[in-house]
Amino acid sequence: MTDHGADRWTHPAVILVPTDLSDLDRLMPFALQEAEEAGARLILLHVLAAGLGVAVDPSGMPFYDPASAFEFAAKALQPWCTIAREKKIACDALVREGNPAQQIAASVRQFQVDRILLGTRSRSKLTRLLLGSVAEQVLRSVNLPVITVGPEAHLPVDSQDQLILHATTLRETSRPSAALACQLAAARHARLLLINVLPPRDSLQRKGIPAELEELARRELARLAASLASEGYAEIEPLVVYGNPAIEILAAAAERGASMIVLGATHRSALENLTRDRTVYRVLAHARCPVLTLRESMNQGAENQPHPEEMSVS
Repeated sequence: MTDHGADRWTHPAVILVPTDLSDLDRLMPFALQEAEEAGARLILLHVLAAGLGVAVDPSGMPFYDPASAFEFAAKALQPWCTIAREKKIACDALVREGNPAQQIAASVRQFQVDRILLGTRSRSKLTRLLLGSVAEQVLRSVNLPVITVGPEAHLPVDSQDQLILHATTLRETSRPSAALACQLAAARHARLLLINVLPPRDSLQRKGIPAELEELARRELARLAASLASEGYAEIEPLVVYGNPAIEILAAAAERGASMIVLGATHRSALENLTRDRTVYRVLAHARCPVLTLRESMNQGAENQPHPEEMSVS
């Protein structure tokens, strides 16, 4: 990660907030807080799916009325623009028509967006339905930090004592997300919890994996914490636990009152996707605080890239 990238990710100049309008009351307090802290411009985006502006004439016949649909969306966004401007935050509202994920990607390019903030759907046992199709497509496709606000997320009660939790597998490829977590913690004067989740002990024993694995993980995590701390980042606490990654990450975040969870996201093969927990999606759906995800950069050519859906915690 370059210094330029690190700076724009930590101190975004432009934050894009895609919304279906029903989630504005949930998203906007977080968006306003992020923009206020970073001095960023907010862009509120609502995308009308093609053909959505359907009305009914006096005879009961349906007809396409895009003007009314655009007007309704614009009126819903305008009060939040007013609130933002009263807080000295630059804020613009956009209403566009087309494929939502494509319009979000186009807006990212057009406005040189540094961060996206979006909402997830209500809780569900079906992983693919946890986020909603648009949120999933955004997470798969963009190479910049994405903050998701789930149905259980709330603003921290004590803004002076914040903690950011970063979950890592200790692979070298997870270093950018770890560095971003540290930079965010430093910028917010927050503590940082680095957590590494090992498989359950009985599972390791059945597979004949040496008991020294925990000690090795502790040393590696301490080395990572020391490396990041040496670069002048925040107060860092390393933690190694056993269990299901999503459960342990959520439990640690709830117990410590985390104000944000930071996850790296990578791609896995179709076989691995079938056999592994989709940790990222489960954390996004159930977290009580916002979750920031950062995709690992892909070095292989497009023809060799795994399907974007196959994403897991790094």
